[in-house]
Amino acid sequence: MSSISIVGLGNMAGALAGRALAGGNAVEIIGRDPAKAEELAGALGGATVGTAGAAPAGDIVVLAVPYAGAAAVVREYGDALRGKVIIDITNPVAPDLQSFVTPDGSSGAQEIAKAAPADAHVVKAFNALFSHVLAAGPAEGRTLDVFIAGDDAQAKARVSAFIESLGLRPLDVGELPMARALENVALLQLGLVAHSVKHTDFSLGVTVLS
Repeated sequence: MSSISIVGLGNMAGALAGRALAGGNAVEIIGRDPAKAEELAGALGGATVGTAGAAPAGDIVVLAVPYAGAAAVVREYGDALRGKVIIDITNPVAPDLQSFVTPDGSSGAQEIAKAAPADAHVVKAFNALFSHVLAAGPAEGRTLDVFIAGDDAQAKARVSAFIESLGLRPLDVGELPMARALENVALLQLGLVAHSVKHTDFSLGVTVLS
């Protein structure tokens, strides 16, 4: 099993932490509000609480913060992230919900990677799952798919093993520039919510026909 530090106290942080604990992983919760971090850890049961700005205990660090502050968080931790696998779950969606705030030709994950130590490995994952869908897990025998992208094969293997411990299926889509495609999947989901599905009780995945 994996040792996971989750930076953030929102819905995705709680959903990931809950599934990670259920999968037998060690989980550390880190947030700028110590009282809220303690509250979340207490509600989950079994999670420890870290100190914002101190070195994360986990070998895998999940950035469960808004994209606007993600790179700043990585820079703040600096060398404390050396050798870590950093999972970027953010979506750099612009206020119009139809475009991105990242530079043309780049992705949120690539911008975050620029802020990370050279020997840390950023892997894009979980950005195309709504928090309540992730918390509920597989339903009616259907496995939830988690698309991942990253440059380091070993880092992706570690993230894939973590995803499998949650009872979910990792699907590798390629190197880190493919994170842009995954962020477009999140944009597609927002379009579905606005124009056809009209709710967020769904997930996108792959059905193999042969």
